[in-house]
Amino acid sequence: MKYTWPTDEQLTTLDQRRDDSRTITMLNLLRYRERADYSEHPDETPCSGREAYARYADQAIACVESVGGRLVFGGGAAANAIGPDDEQWDDVLIVEYPNANAFFEMMTSERYQAFAYHRAAAVDDSRLVPMTAGEMNYLK
Repeated sequence: MKYTWPTDEQLTTLDQRRDDSRTITMLNLLRYRERADYSEHPDETPCSGREAYARYADQAIACVESVGGRLVFGGGAAANAIGPDDEQWDDVLIVEYPNANAFFEMMTSERYQAFAYHRAAAVDDSRLVPMTAGEMNYLK
């Protein structure tokens, strides 16, 4: 099964974390389509999935920054050292937000929704893992 957007249940779970004031760091694993799927936006110039994601990222980074977030890391993914061989990723992004509410507000904003279709056209499969720093007794 491929995943490109959160399910309603996942959005509800994230919405329930909006009162958590801790910084939230999002791990993004991305696999691009060979050709972007702009079937719902036929006026867009055809391009690769990676190029469509660049169109998305140009605007998404400004959106992230507008809610106090920042891009922590962006780079190509190497072959898995641990994990299934058939689950390979093209890129990895780590984005930090001041809290879950900032992320939720950005994702649901009209501004974000206006260009998010580039992400939908670009991505063949993805994972988005919200992370919060916490006490891990074995990491001392």
